[in-house]
Amino acid sequence: MPESISSEATIRESLKRCPEATIKAAIEFRQTRDPSLLPVIVMGVIERFIEPDVRPLLREGDAGLRLVDDLGVDSLLMVEIVMLIEEVLELSIDNEELRNIRTIGDIQTFLDAKVRGVPLPDNQNLLRLESILAIMPQQPPFLFLQEARVNGESIEGTYRISGDEPFLEGHFKGDPVFPGSLMLEALGQLAVLYLLRNVAPTIPGGIDPGKVYFVSCDGVRCHRVCRPPETLQLVIKLKKLHAPIAQFEGWIYSQGVKVAKVEELGLAFQQPQQQEAAPAEPATVV
Repeated sequence: MPESISSEATIRESLKRCPEATIKAAIEFRQTRDPSLLPVIVMGVIERFIEPDVRPLLREGDAGLRLVDDLGVDSLLMVEIVMLIEEVLELSIDNEELRNIRTIGDIQTFLDAKVRGVPLPDNQNLLRLESILAIMPQQPPFLFLQEARVNGESIEGTYRISGDEPFLEGHFKGDPVFPGSLMLEALGQLAVLYLLRNVAPTIPGGIDPGKVYFVSCDGVRCHRVCRPPETLQLVIKLKKLHAPIAQFEGWIYSQGVKVAKVEELGLAFQQPQQQEAAPAEPATVV
């Protein structure tokens, strides 16, 4: 039997409970090592192991889906997924390399680097929820960030609309829509996180986390509604910094489509030793 036929038969046997598209992508990957095939392979392998009731969520292709919280992938399932991916992609993956993997996007980025033979992503600037909670003055249930990554003068964050948010019961009854005002709030919170995480260390004396205030917003556009279980991909970029004012611009995407934009969002901040001159509104933008 020719080697190519034997290899194809082996892949089909290994992936026999995966979608046909995954099997075809895996066969082509063995021949070409094309990294663009990885998302189809990864999604199909994960689909094989997760419960049927969460498979439709996976098929939406949202890179922000969390393996444990959203898809129910426990540590044993993760081992099985990794073993099958190693076999199909002919890779070796160390447990230590998986330490910072939390989402579908993390897996795809990690495997892309492995296949290309480039350095693995640096997670130094990646902030998980526990780190965000330690930094932010806002806390659940009024915190609309679950993960963030600082990139120079910008920061990216995610928030998955679970559908369990109490305000969705009345916004709107029988038709839950995430409020546009809270999209703006989420962007404002991401700006606060950037200010406290990246700007504060550069200012003598730092910034008082309890004295960051929303002062202005301009050029706001919401392009479409967002509903559960969409994941909001938030982006904030620093435009100007002149203490005690910081100005940002921001965008929100869902499944790669822009859903909202703010051209200018202003925050004012105080240092710990400064006295508040007059009553001001905390950095809550709604």
